[in-house]
Formats: sequence, structure tokens, C-alpha cells
Amino acid sequence: MRITGAVLEETGRAAPYTASRPISISELDLGEPGPTEVLVRIEAAGVCHSDLSVVDGNRVRPTPMLLGHEAAGRVVSAGSDVTDLDAGERVTMAFLPRCEDCDGCRTDGRLPCERGTASNNAGTLLRGSRLLSRGGERVFHHLGVSGFATHAVVDRASVVPVGDDVPPEVAAVLGCAVLTGGGAMLNAVRRERGESVVIVGLGGVGVAALIAAVAENAGPVIAVDSVREKLELALELGADEAVTPDELAERGIRAAHALECAGHPRAFETAFRATMPGGRTVTVGLPHPEALAEVSPLTITAEARTIIGSYLGSAVPARDIPRFAQWWREGRFPVEKLISRRIRLEDINDAMDELAEGRAVRQVILFD
Repeated sequence: MRITGAVLEETGRAAPYTASRPISISELDLGEPGPTEVLVRIEAAGVCHSDLSVVDGNRVRPTPMLLGHEAAGRVVSAGSDVTDLDAGERVTMAFLPRCEDCDGCRTDGRLPCERGTASNNAGTLLRGSRLLSRGGERVFHHLGVSGFATHAVVDRASVVPVGDDVPPEVAAVLGCAVLTGGGAMLNAVRRERGESVVIVGLGGVGVAALIAAVAENAGPVIAVDSVREKLELALELGADEAVTPDELAERGIRAAHALECAGHPRAFETAFRATMPGGRTVTVGLPHPEALAEVSPLTITAEARTIIGSYLGSAVPARDIPRFAQWWREGRFPVEKLISRRIRLEDINDAMDELAEGRAVRQVILFD
């Protein structure tokens, strides 16, 4: 079938992206779903910093590539082996599918799926399908989703039903921002009652972690960012304190645990310094592969510290997305507050500039 989508033509073009225009809006051909695959009509798609990292070259991916890994939509049809989804059902996309049969999948979310990681790196669907083309030329899939388009075919393992009552834009951000930030708070930070937490970086992932921490009601929550508007939002969402990195250092604020969500080595160092003895410093950010941070091995030893890496929030999407959707239904998880801007597909290059300049929390593309 013919679809319209946002195709990254090449990586590494210079910002501003509204001028260099690395992403084009193109007509593409999308193949029919195979036995284990699902055709979805996309309703909403979130624009994530991980998309920007492919555009600016920090994450090497094959091009041309149809971008977008955080999306939600309605099932149109499914392959013969998919018997548990109905046409018209609303689903959230999960950008790291799980084969449920590898060593990574046996860790209950602590490690990513080996097969899913390999297919994501190759620009295919989980079982190797390549279903996108343009004028006879192959176009690669992005993280098994390619959700910046009117339709997508994904593996059954890449979708989680969420229910018609969950609005499309909320359903979309459940699949990456919430799963990564909120999942890390629950699955990796794992606070005990009364323990405080510092959250460094208030993009979509950091704000998702913040609202999860507030929903837990386990202890004080301190939000850290260099953008004042984001600090104001954090206070509105229930943070006990909201400070800049400089203010954090000047006041000597420390917490039982810290979560780094900015994807920058200085943010990781800030989170590490703000962690109390015996605490956990959890990092979910994805900095440039060559970026380095400085920490003191003596501090780790003498203060019995733990540093934890958490990819996709150490989450199991089929388990954790429904949990967060239920929290939203109960009114204690205001996911819609993550959304700072609603845009059209044609605004995608401008959306990348918003991300690159640090202004956006979560921008969401809405499809008619």
C-alpha cells in the first residue's frame, strides 16, 4: 500500500534542520504484514531525543530510514499467526521487541532482547522483514516501528494493546518516554519508603520519571534542569524541589538515589555527585558513543555506591505499559503533561531543532 512518511535521507547534516532539511516527507510503498506482523494506522507519534541522535549522527543507522519509534494507532489487519488482536484495537508501539527466547529476554527486562537489538541495528523488523521502499529503492525501518508515517507494519512483539479510553497522544508516549523514564524509576531505582530521588534532565523521559516518582509517593523528589520553564513544570507536577545543576551543587543537595535522563556525561556526573552513600545512580541517557564521564572509584568503594545502566527503563513492555495506562486511568499519572507541543508531520525538521536547542519536553505528531 502507499503511505506518507518522514524519511531521514542522510545523517550528520548541520543544524538548523529547517535549513538543511535532512528529513523529507515522502510517498512510500509498504508491504503486506507477514504471519507474525500487524498493519497499524498511526494516530500519534512522539518525537524523541533518540530520533535526533540518528539525525545528528550520534547513533549510526542505515539510510534512507523512515523515522519514528514512539507511536500509537489502530490495528487494520494482522498476519495469520496473530490471533489476539482485533481490527480497530488501539495499540502502543514498543521500540525494542522481545523474542522471549534469548538470554536477554530471560532477565525480566534488565537486559534487552538480543534478537530485537540486532534487527533494530539492521533496520529490519524483528524476524528480518524489510517492507518499506520508495521508487524501487529500499528504505530501512527505525527500531522496528517507523511510526512517523500514516501506517506501519510491525511485528506482533512490537505492539501492546492499551484500550480505547487511552487517547492516542497518551498511548504514544507510553511506549518510549514513559517506559524509559517511568520504567527506570520502578524497575531500576526501586526506592524504599521515605527515600529521596534526584532526577537530572527534564525532557520527555525525565518528566515521565518525575511523574512516576510522584505517583509512587515514596519520598522527596528533586528535579534538575538548566531550563527554568522545565523547573516550573516540575513543581507543577509535584516535585518537592526544582533546581539548576549549579544550584544543586551550591546547596550540596543529595538524595538516596539519582536518575540521569539527559544523555550527557556532565549530567551523569551531576547525578553521581548528588547520590548519597549507599545509594544507586541510574542512567538511562544515551550520550555520544565517544563521550566520557569522570567518577571516583574510591567514592564507589568507600560509600558503597551502585551505578546502574537502564535501557528502555529495564522494562518488559507487555507488563509495564498496561500498568502505566492503569495509573493514568486512576488519575495519578498525568502523562498528557509531558506533551509540550502538538505538530503536523510536515513540521518534523523544526521539531528536531526544538529538541537540539533543549526547548521541548515532548512533541507529538497528530495524524488525521
